[in-house]
Amino acid sequence: MLLESVSGTREPSLAGLLKVYVQECDSFQESLIELMAGKVADDHVPREELVELFAQVLEAEPGIVESAAADLLASVERNPAYPNVLVPFLFAKGFLGLQVHRVAHLLWCSGRELVAVFLQSRVSELLAMDIHPGASIGSGVFIDHATGVVIGETAVVGDDVSILQNVTLGGTGKECGDRHPKIGSGVLLAAGVKVLGNVLVGENAKIGAGAVVLVPVPAGTTAVGVPARVIRSRVHEVPAESMDQHFDYMI
Repeated sequence: MLLESVSGTREPSLAGLLKVYVQECDSFQESLIELMAGKVADDHVPREELVELFAQVLEAEPGIVESAAADLLASVERNPAYPNVLVPFLFAKGFLGLQVHRVAHLLWCSGRELVAVFLQSRVSELLAMDIHPGASIGSGVFIDHATGVVIGETAVVGDDVSILQNVTLGGTGKECGDRHPKIGSGVLLAAGVKVLGNVLVGENAKIGAGAVVLVPVPAGTTAVGVPARVIRSRVHEVPAESMDQHFDYMI
């Protein structure tokens, strides 16, 4: 089990938390269900009903659990502030919000829009991140800090992407249809990045903090500024994994 190595940690004040979300669960899938339900439940939609809903969804789509495990490992590998997998599992807003989104996305695609939007709304209320349930997000994705992250309905995010706080993958107005960004695998979106419109950010691109992307960014390049411009091409580098946010201005 993914959490077994750290589930025996001794912290009396957190004994109840660990018992409910880790020690009494027989699998990572069960832990994930209990965590999501316990965090998202409210006075009108109790935990027990959400446990049943999440269990049904994860049973129908086991890939959600596989993606969650990949997200969790990516979080630890890319953030030195996490001493083990238990910390992001229990306490990281980005990890929790992304997993609830995965469930909401499947429900949205199955025609259950109302409950999908309920989950989106609860994540927004609780975690200050807002991902439309229509958005498609790959696995091994790390959303660091998560506050202020907004991802629109027709956005597509590839595998092994890293997203920092206050990133927006949005539209450019009131247009309809496919109107949100497409983010390739391995991309790093630094703090405050805005990618607007149906534009492609190619695989392994790096977008500097505060940049506003309005046109496509080629794969393997670094872009910065308002509006963003390409300042460098790189070879054999995956920015989302290195998390290197230094930007030298070499063309």
